[in-house]
Amino acid sequence: MIYDKQILRILMDVGERGISVQLLTKHVYNMNSTLFFTPDLEEIRSYVQQYLLKNSKSQTSLVESIGRRGFYRLNTQNNADARQLVIEFREASRSEEKEEKPAEDLSLDLFA
Repeated sequence: MIYDKQILRILMDVGERGISVQLLTKHVYNMNSTLFFTPDLEEIRSYVQQYLLKNSKSQTSLVESIGRRGFYRLNTQNNADARQLVIEFREASRSEEKEEKPAEDLSLDLFA
């Protein structure tokens, strides 16, 4: 689902310090809220919790708990897939930054 990529993107952005389930839920909710569609916050919270619990069960899982109750981060120490995701997200964000070109000034000179 689309929430999976958003969760991974947020976890990659926060890095080693991790993020709480509550804040992660709010970020995903805000990423999906539009003028014409407002998702159900409880549905997103439930999805985020299930995703994190499902993906943090083993030592080599994609997501890990950081020791504080309800805080998670990407498991880049024991999981090669998590390390690869970090590399891919960084490359994607760099390419997006390079694609932005400064706006060309097309205004007319009034004093010519």
